[in-house]
Amino acid sequence: MDQQWKVIYTAKTHVSGGREHGVGRSSDGQLDVKFGLPGTTKEGTNPEQLFAAGWSACFESAIGILVQQKRIKLSGDVTIDAEVDLNLSPTSGYSLTARLAVGIPGVDRQVAHALVEEAHQICPYSKATRGNIDVAITLV
Repeated sequence: MDQQWKVIYTAKTHVSGGREHGVGRSSDGQLDVKFGLPGTTKEGTNPEQLFAAGWSACFESAIGILVQQKRIKLSGDVTIDAEVDLNLSPTSGYSLTARLAVGIPGVDRQVAHALVEEAHQICPYSKATRGNIDVAITLV
C-alpha cells in the first residue's frame, strides 16, 4: 500500500459457521446476516450476493463522483445490475466471474460509456478485481 494513503474507514466483521449455516455481524451492528449456500431455498444470503451488492454500490458512487466533478445532469438514478458467478473447475478449483450492467439515464451514450470506463478505473472494487477475475461491464 502507498505510504501516503490515509485510511478513511475500516469495516470490521465477525463471521462464524461459514457459508452453509453461518452468521456475519459488523462491529457497529449495521450488518447482521445469515449465510446459506448459493442456489438453495434455505434462509440466508451468500458471499457472492454480498459481493455483487457491495461492488454495485461502490461502482455507482464512483459514477456519482464523476458526474459531480464533470457537472453532468442526469434525468434519474444510475442503476447497476450485477451478476457474480461462483465457478468450479476440475483443474483450478473455485473462481469468480462478474458482469455489471450499468444504466445512466439522460446523457448521451458516448458520455455514459466514458463515465463507465472512468468509474471502472477509480472504483476500489474494480481495482481489487482487475486482473484477478473475468469482468464484463455493459452500458444498458
